[in-house]
Amino acid sequence: MRYIDSFLVMFFCVIQFTFSQDKTASSSDFVIGFGSCNKQNSPQPFWNEILKNTPNLFIWGGDNIYADSDDMSKIESDYTIQNSNPDYQKLKKVVPVMATWDDHDYGKNDAGVEWNKKEESQQLFLDFLEVGKDDPLRVQDGIYTSRVFEIEKGSIKVIVLDTRYFRSALRKSTEEGRRYEPYENNEGTVLGEAQWKWFEKELASNYSDFVLIVSSIQFLSSEHGFETWGNFPHEVKRLNDMLINNGVRNAIILSGDRHISEFSMNKVKGLKYPLIDFTSSGLTHSYAEYKGESNKYRIGRVISTPSFGVLKFDLDSYTVTMQIRGKNNIVLQEYKRQYPKK
Repeated sequence: MRYIDSFLVMFFCVIQFTFSQDKTASSSDFVIGFGSCNKQNSPQPFWNEILKNTPNLFIWGGDNIYADSDDMSKIESDYTIQNSNPDYQKLKKVVPVMATWDDHDYGKNDAGVEWNKKEESQQLFLDFLEVGKDDPLRVQDGIYTSRVFEIEKGSIKVIVLDTRYFRSALRKSTEEGRRYEPYENNEGTVLGEAQWKWFEKELASNYSDFVLIVSSIQFLSSEHGFETWGNFPHEVKRLNDMLINNGVRNAIILSGDRHISEFSMNKVKGLKYPLIDFTSSGLTHSYAEYKGESNKYRIGRVISTPSFGVLKFDLDSYTVTMQIRGKNNIVLQEYKRQYPKK
C-alpha cells in the first residue's frame, strides 16, 4: 500500500439512514475502524469484533489509555499494559494504526496548552505507536500528522489533528450543568497557528477522493457545555472556511471523548455536501446514565452503550457507509451517504 497526496472536488447526493442487525462485514474497497475512551485495565471486548470487519486501518480517537498523571513512569506503564493486551496485539499485527490523543492519555483531565508535561507525554505517545526515534514527529511540537492510503480505485487521506498541545485554557461556566462557556471576540485557539498553517497546506495540496479529519473532541455538537470546538466558535468558522476556500470535497470528521456515539450533520453554506461529524466513544465504558442532551446537528439517536465505529468506502459509487457497532459486532446504527465523484 503506497501513501501519496490526493485531490478534492464536490457535489451532493443521496442519503440513507437505517438501523440494522447485520453482523457480517460486507465487501468494500476500504474499511476503517475507529474508537476512543479505552481503559487499559478494563476488559476490551471489541478488538476481535473490529477485526471481523476486515479493516484496512484502525484509528485511535483519543483517551487511548486513562493515565491522568504527571508521573511519566505511570503513563509509560499504562501504555505498556495496553500494548500487551493480546487482542490488541493481534489487531496491530495485521492492521495499520493511526492515533490522536485526548486529555486522559495527554496526562490531565481537560488540559490544553497549559499542561507542563506535554513534551514528555508526547514522546511516550509516540513510543506507544512505535514511531521511530529519528521520525520528524519526535521533534515537532504536537502529534498532528497525515497519511494517504492509495488503493486501486482511488485514495483516502487521513489527517490527524492535535486538539490538546496548543489549545487555549477553557473558559469556565457559572451556569449549573455546564462546565465551559464559548469564548467571545475571537479569543483562544484549538490548534494553534503552526498547526493551522500545516492543516491548510494539507488540505490545499490534497488530491484524494475522501478526506478524514480526526479530532479528539466533537466539532459540530456544541450545546452540552463540555469540551467541544464550539467553545471556540471562531475556530469552527475557520475550519469551515478552510474547507470552502480550498475546494475540499468529501471531508468527514471523526471524533471521540464523550462516552456516547452519534452522527451529527451540518449543511455548510459553500460546501456542496453536508459535513458529517461521526463520534465514536467509548471502547470500554460509556455514559450509562445518559438521559439526553441538545445537539441541533444530530441525526438519528445517541448510542450510550460501549461501541466502536466503522466506515466502509465504495469508490465505484462514492458511497460511505458509517456504522456504530457494539457487542457481537451488531450494527447499532448506520448512516449511508453517496458523495460526489470528480
